[in-house]
Amino acid sequence: MPQTRQHIHGERPRRQYHSAEGVVVTEEDLQRFCSAYEELNRSEGTIQFYQRKLRRFYQDLPEDKMIRHDTLKKWQESLLQHGYTSGSVNAFLSAANSYLDYIGHREYQLAGQLKDEKTPQPELSRAEYLHLLRTAKTLDKEKVYLLVKLFAATGLFAQELPEVTVEAVQEGKVICGQNRHKQIVTVPGCLRKELLDFALRNSIGSGPIFQTRDGRPMHRTYVSAVIRNLCGEAKVPREKGNPKCLRKLYLSTRAGVESNISLLVEQAMERMMEQEQFMVGWDE
Repeated sequence: MPQTRQHIHGERPRRQYHSAEGVVVTEEDLQRFCSAYEELNRSEGTIQFYQRKLRRFYQDLPEDKMIRHDTLKKWQESLLQHGYTSGSVNAFLSAANSYLDYIGHREYQLAGQLKDEKTPQPELSRAEYLHLLRTAKTLDKEKVYLLVKLFAATGLFAQELPEVTVEAVQEGKVICGQNRHKQIVTVPGCLRKELLDFALRNSIGSGPIFQTRDGRPMHRTYVSAVIRNLCGEAKVPREKGNPKCLRKLYLSTRAGVESNISLLVEQAMERMMEQEQFMVGWDE
């Protein structure tokens, strides 16, 4: 368990509203917790880790923003249901537990960690993928159609969806990551046209193409949910309805194409060598 601010600085954080039912959290409380780590000269990566995890924790809290004795257990179950791995869920809970330690309310922590079991990722076939597209088209669900096609055609991760902006699609490439980890993902021409047409019809002139009704980028939880719903309507196993399975389809399809290209290259080299052998072979 990380050291807490009061352990190090000898001061307690601002008192939260607490009742017999639970303790209320505010965004300011979470920011104070992250600031405590900044004062300890922790790495930027560590601070960003807590900021991301606690921002999601705050978003997923009930409307009254109160942490109760069963809050973390319910959150754990919800994250698993939305397709997060055991390792990712443990990371979320670690951040929440650290915050509760910081404010002096360990009674609301969730003890123990999930075992990171390496369960096989379900595989979506090419035929199932095309059936999802046909179903979305039949049901006039253009946004879901484009989401499914985007992940399967580019291999993007769900968290990279906000990078799919009008400007990026106009350029035909999406830049993901930062510094050494920066990657350029090409958007196929046919998908590029469909995305720009969708943006034009929905008056999206700039910024992320996939937005909520209030103009914010779509959260990956919502993205997974709408793809799973489409799977249900298409009679495709719902466990295959997530960006991870679509990315896996992209990778396997690409590997198959590259394998075929390698075979064609080998065959072309063999034919060339046979021709040269006929021209200047030792025994010719």
